[in-house]
Amino acid sequence: MKEARPQPPILRQKKSHLPDDIVLDILARLPVKSLLRFRCVRKSWYFRITSPNFISTHLNMFLCQNQGYVIHMPTINLDNQDLKVTCDRTFDGISEFKIPFSFQSGLAFFVGSCNGLLCFSDFRLQNSLINNVFFGFNDVYLWNPSIRKYKKLPDTCLSQLHLAKVGFAHHSQKNDYKVVRISRPFSEPMPPPEAEVYTLSSDSWKRVGISWRPNVVFYKFSCVKPFPFVSGHLHWMLDMIEEGGGQEMRYIEMILSFDVNSEKFKELPLPDDHSFKDGKSLTSVKEKLALAKFEQQPHGMLCCVWVMREYGVCESWNKLCVVPVVTHTCFIGFTKYGSLLIQKKTQEICSLEDKYVLIDPKTLYEKETSIQAIHPLVIATYMENLALLDGANVISY
Repeated sequence: MKEARPQPPILRQKKSHLPDDIVLDILARLPVKSLLRFRCVRKSWYFRITSPNFISTHLNMFLCQNQGYVIHMPTINLDNQDLKVTCDRTFDGISEFKIPFSFQSGLAFFVGSCNGLLCFSDFRLQNSLINNVFFGFNDVYLWNPSIRKYKKLPDTCLSQLHLAKVGFAHHSQKNDYKVVRISRPFSEPMPPPEAEVYTLSSDSWKRVGISWRPNVVFYKFSCVKPFPFVSGHLHWMLDMIEEGGGQEMRYIEMILSFDVNSEKFKELPLPDDHSFKDGKSLTSVKEKLALAKFEQQPHGMLCCVWVMREYGVCESWNKLCVVPVVTHTCFIGFTKYGSLLIQKKTQEICSLEDKYVLIDPKTLYEKETSIQAIHPLVIATYMENLALLDGANVISY
């Protein structure tokens, strides 16, 4: 009997492939640098990675991972100076970036950071018609260092720019970004401010109205640091003088908030504490609106931090901590994990001998960092993001 010959091996097997939803889920978990390379694998991957839906999915995936990066730089930055990205808990260095664009003034004002997208504005000295010198913001840039792209925003739609203040926010419902600019006119009597909003998806500005008190004769923005974005709102602190009955004048401190969703302004009250005369700064702590104030005491200075536990509710203001500090102390801000960063200056002007110290609000334990800077710093959270990857009028470098 003839022995059966073994069957030949299958030389050609059917191609196996992963379902599209699994491929997308894998891609959404990869870092930005890998995704930029994988765009070249095939056309279908290119269109997937650059689609707005994927960019939004990738952002949400990395937001859930709660990465702790922080970026710090001078409040008013010289063009082409490095931005330093460090670990949020230790301030150990991770990377450095150079600003790829420049302003006519030679100064770049850091407006804010949202999900790794940075906003800068010009810091320019101009002369008004009556020869009063004032600060004006004109050019505004959005920049994503992780994908090496930036864009210059269109020109303002306001009639004039006087003492303009700029805020930067993320519209989470639409995964969009907005820049809000408020201009305080220079004239007597002082008219209400003008405001405009830029939306990244439409690449355009539009005017928005501000509900304003009728008897305000003078007002000024009382903080030069980036304006905090909390609970879907941007916030500015204002000092105002209001005309009362007869010859009476009333001094008022209040917070002006802007709802990114409704694009409406409203007032928020400060904590029921009237000892802000020695300095104050609006900030945020663990996604809560906060206010840091300095109070001079006979034996030194106190830094008191108030936190609004329930957004928009005046009664929810609560004193988080009171930190004894030396006289020459500059409030920098809070890290993502809630540590307070202050600058201990050896003298009134900044120098490389100044120390930057992290303070635990609960234990008041101090930890010195390795930060060295001559100019006053700002810090902001940072992460890798694909924003601006699919945008119009974007410049690569």
